[in-house]
Amino acid sequence: MAIPLINSVVSWFLKKRIHDMELFMKHPQELQNNLLMDMIRFARHTEVGKKYGFADMKSYRDFADRVPLGNYNDVQDDIERCKNGENNILWPTPIKWFAMSSGTTSSRSKFIPVSQESLEDCHYAAAKDLLCMYLNNNPNSKLFRGKGLRLGGSKKLDKIAGTSAGDLSSILIDNMPFWADYSSTPGNEIALMPDWETKMPAIVRETINEKVTSLAGVPSWMMVLLNNVLETTGKNNILEVWPDMEVFFHGGVSFDPYVDQYKKLLPDDKIKYYETYNASEGFFAIQDSNDNKELLLMLDYGIFYEFIPMKTYGTPDEKIITLDQVEVGENYAIVITTNGGLWRYKIGDTVRFTSKAPYHIKVTGRTKHHINVFGEELIIENAEAALKKAMKEVPCSIKDYTVAPIFMQGKEKGAHEWMIEFDHKPTDLQKFARTLDKELQQVNSDYEAKRANNITLTELKIHDAQPDLFYNWLKEKDKLGGQHKIPRLSNSRDYMEELLQLQTRIED
Repeated sequence: MAIPLINSVVSWFLKKRIHDMELFMKHPQELQNNLLMDMIRFARHTEVGKKYGFADMKSYRDFADRVPLGNYNDVQDDIERCKNGENNILWPTPIKWFAMSSGTTSSRSKFIPVSQESLEDCHYAAAKDLLCMYLNNNPNSKLFRGKGLRLGGSKKLDKIAGTSAGDLSSILIDNMPFWADYSSTPGNEIALMPDWETKMPAIVRETINEKVTSLAGVPSWMMVLLNNVLETTGKNNILEVWPDMEVFFHGGVSFDPYVDQYKKLLPDDKIKYYETYNASEGFFAIQDSNDNKELLLMLDYGIFYEFIPMKTYGTPDEKIITLDQVEVGENYAIVITTNGGLWRYKIGDTVRFTSKAPYHIKVTGRTKHHINVFGEELIIENAEAALKKAMKEVPCSIKDYTVAPIFMQGKEKGAHEWMIEFDHKPTDLQKFARTLDKELQQVNSDYEAKRANNITLTELKIHDAQPDLFYNWLKEKDKLGGQHKIPRLSNSRDYMEELLQLQTRIED
């Protein structure tokens, strides 16, 4: 397809879609309520619809009163039946695909149903919207004069009783419409290769001579790829390989720890960075401007949102609210109802609203990935804000990290224990530790209170991780590539103890 024709099609779609988004920004709750009732009516004859009486539901209140909140364990048996070829259980149309997701580095996989509706009206719609927003903000873009380098999962689809299971990225690539496949690299054969360490050099070989104008992937794994590109080509930075590069579309993990490293890889202030918030369960939010890193919550992707204030989460007074009841600055756990057959499903993510007109959010962490052993309520957003400030005060850059509690023993006080793999080490690790501890107190008053006079917590402890410690840890768990992430914060010491043992083995 010729470039002028592509630009004409994109321009037409962009104008139409921008108008649609303006509508849901003006009438958010009305659109959300209509969407919910449409899904309820559509699913009234499914097993879940009959169980909860969808046929005579008249309002959100009926829905909230009858359908309980749940997580994966609550729907696992029904999903297994769907995976084995049974239909009309959670959703009226057949579920052909299941996105494998662990959410952590644990070996047990979740299988998230992906319907035709969620594939088309959520995931692919979001990909088009991402391009729309970017091109709307950058009318002189030459994005379509080159290709987008996509870095997806490293597992092929497993066929089960007529259904398929694999990484969400594999499902998306396997079903990709022609317009997306035409403008992407590498090709499907390499993009879907199962072995990460074989796949990496294959991607490099296929892409280094392409005209690449954009990148799309998880920042941590994309960095591994880009460093391989530099090693193979002998170039000093990525713009010497791909001089027409203009944007990196990223998601999956916070970008903050990687900012300085990407600025070295892509040393041009004109490079744009666009964040997305997506998961196996759905695509939720997109950065909608060049400079503001807040994410626009997308309200017309077949996902109905509810929220649990984290102040009440998991308590007898737990409160569930709708979009129109959220407050700016508060931290919420997300509950979703989707066109993939998930009903009032707790995905385990937490967000903070930064505005309500329109609804913008920042992802703050996971309901399970925080530390609150001593009442400090440390979340990922706190940790990364403190790291960012500490790295400026004591110059260094960080590749990966995880944090665990040191539990009180006898008269000994507790503390936080950090395992950090530095890309560039600080000249004084102890000074960096003191600075990080100080910055954590600045961004989290609960941590500050527990640190006051060492009343509960003593100063944090940092381990300087061996090079590639986290990579080798994930490799041992067969978790290389794709959406696999390092768990940043944990209330237990399981991850830390495994890393310490691996560190010892490497040193010996």
